Amino acid sequence: MTRYAFFLFILIILGACTSSSTEENSNISTEEDRLALFEYIYNKTLEREAFSPIKEEKLGFDAKVEMMKVKEEFLNARNDEELYFAIQKMSAARRDRHLSIDQVEGGLKLESEKKGEAPIRFLPDYSSTEDISVFIADVTENIKTFLPEGIQVQLGDQVVAVNGRKLSDYFNEAKDYIRYSTLNNLKWNFAGMINSKGSHLLPPRFYDDNLSLTLKKENGEEYTVKLPYLPSDELKFVEAARHPYPGYTKAFEKQTYHLYLPDDPKNKSLVLWWYGFREDLTKDIDYLIEYADENNLLDYNLIIDLTDSRGGSRGAYAVQRLSPKPFKTTFGNIRLSDMAADFVESREAAYADSQEFKDGTEKETDDDGSWLIDWLRDDVVPRMKAGEDYSSDVPFKCAHAPHTSDGILQPAEKHFTGKLVCLFGPKGGSHLDQFSAIVNDNDLGYTLGMPSGGYSNTWEGEEVLKFPISGRSVVSYMWSIGHTIRPNGEILEGNPAMVDEYIPLTRENFRNYGPSLLNKAQEILETGL
Repeated sequence: MTRYAFFLFILIILGACTSSSTEENSNISTEEDRLALFEYIYNKTLEREAFSPIKEEKLGFDAKVEMMKVKEEFLNARNDEELYFAIQKMSAARRDRHLSIDQVEGGLKLESEKKGEAPIRFLPDYSSTEDISVFIADVTENIKTFLPEGIQVQLGDQVVAVNGRKLSDYFNEAKDYIRYSTLNNLKWNFAGMINSKGSHLLPPRFYDDNLSLTLKKENGEEYTVKLPYLPSDELKFVEAARHPYPGYTKAFEKQTYHLYLPDDPKNKSLVLWWYGFREDLTKDIDYLIEYADENNLLDYNLIIDLTDSRGGSRGAYAVQRLSPKPFKTTFGNIRLSDMAADFVESREAAYADSQEFKDGTEKETDDDGSWLIDWLRDDVVPRMKAGEDYSSDVPFKCAHAPHTSDGILQPAEKHFTGKLVCLFGPKGGSHLDQFSAIVNDNDLGYTLGMPSGGYSNTWEGEEVLKFPISGRSVVSYMWSIGHTIRPNGEILEGNPAMVDEYIPLTRENFRNYGPSLLNKAQEILETGL
């Protein structure tokens, strides 16, 4: 072979390798295209996002600065996985529990992970407001079958390390990818993630084939275990099955709540374990009122346990029947941008075409849907044309009152007349945060436990991102396009209502935390609010 032919051969080989490499990573396009994608997300966030200044102040961050920190990861991404998690980190930089990214057809591809859960669960210790501390809160009935001989895990044992990493290091790296709006909610979500895998919440480097844990007993002795990831439906946890309310018996359960009646006839308090503000809320609340009326219970006190609650809608409808006092509901607005314009168009179309609206049976409103449409037409669109940044603040989504209302709602014709105590915790948020704000800001009753998760907005907008140059799909991406306004006038996102009596969940009190909150609630009702 001549020297010329040899060099030609080498060039062909190099060209083939380059072509192969480019084809292999074509999903992530070029560095130029990734830079254009980063700038598109950043600029659209400045235009569309309903930022919460009070959240940034409380958490001590600037969302715009945090997003810029991810720029190099976009440019240096070598494969789908690295770019996907760079985008996830950029999304999480806004510190908003509601905002996620997801895979789309034709977009970035991730290796499928086997979903599973280890036979152990954790809770955060809120003794410290800043440091992260996590302990064993529950185990399965058969936990011993997965442990080495002579090793015994105990509830309350602290987590020292996860998969070979010191817990604090694991937490500080993981939090950049986790969606949260308050530090307490971040700790809750982090503790709940440690025992599971397979949902692409964190990059694969955070996981091993098994969950490796270094744990510390109460006497300071450390030990290590490796636990398998198993299908969740095969796991039976011990503590989860315990009776939550000593002195009460479950009367019935609905999608929205479970009702517990007192065993002692002298006890004039009912307990509602609140599941969430779900689709059947109005029907379930109406059933509760009818049941209470028929059984002479409307004058009883209510203890509502919302520590496990999810979000949803129609909270004001519930409050009108659970409290004898008038109250101001939450308000909301829209950040005016191209995404708001799309939202208005979609709501107009829904109003014109939806039989639900025409029949007046739209689940999230007290009217036929016209209150929202009137606001969009009379306020949102004119302000948008005038180039304003935000719409006016109106009763939340115009669900319970028109945009001209002051938002003061009266109790329903039939309602509970006793005292109200609510138990809150950092697990949930969204409409739960609104319910908490209504109760706390209007002083409708006494609240204890810990503030709710602190994430609530009016609406989110979603877009399938495409590379600006190649046009190839990437992921779906969300923006928060409106503020929830608490009855006290403050933005709710990242700013949950404080409880009247703060009782943090800790490693010392978790075994009896629920019953102790219940006892405290009963004590308050007996001594007077």
